[in-house]
Amino acid sequence: VQLQAFGGGLVQPGGYLRLSCVGSRNIFSINDMGWYRQAPGKQRELVATITRGGITKYADSVKGRSTISRINAKNTVYLQMNSLKPEDTAVYSCNCNGTTGWGPYEYWGQGTQVTVSS
Repeated sequence: VQLQAFGGGLVQPGGYLRLSCVGSRNIFSINDMGWYRQAPGKQRELVATITRGGITKYADSVKGRSTISRINAKNTVYLQMNSLKPEDTAVYSCNCNGTTGWGPYEYWGQGTQVTVSS
C-alpha cells in the first residue's frame, strides 16, 4: 500500500475532522499531494491539493473551512476540515504524484468515510 488514509468518521454538523494520509517511504520525489472525495451518486471531485513548495488549491465548497498541509520528509498530507456540513459527507481519498528516473507516477490511497450527520 503506497498511501494510507486515516481520520474519517461520524461528526455532527458544525464539527471538525482532521484527515491524515501517510505515504510509503519508498515513494520519492513527490510533487503534488491532495485530497479528493466522492459522495454517493456523484463523481469524484477535488477537495484540496498542495505542491511540494506549499502552494495550495481548494474547491470553492470547502474554501475558508479547510486547511491542507504536508510534511515532505514524511510523505504525509493532512486535511483539517472545520464547520462541517452534511454535504461534506463522502469517501475521502488521498493522492500523490511525481516523477522519477523511471517516469511519472500517481498513487491513490484507500478511501476514508466522512459522515456529517446529527
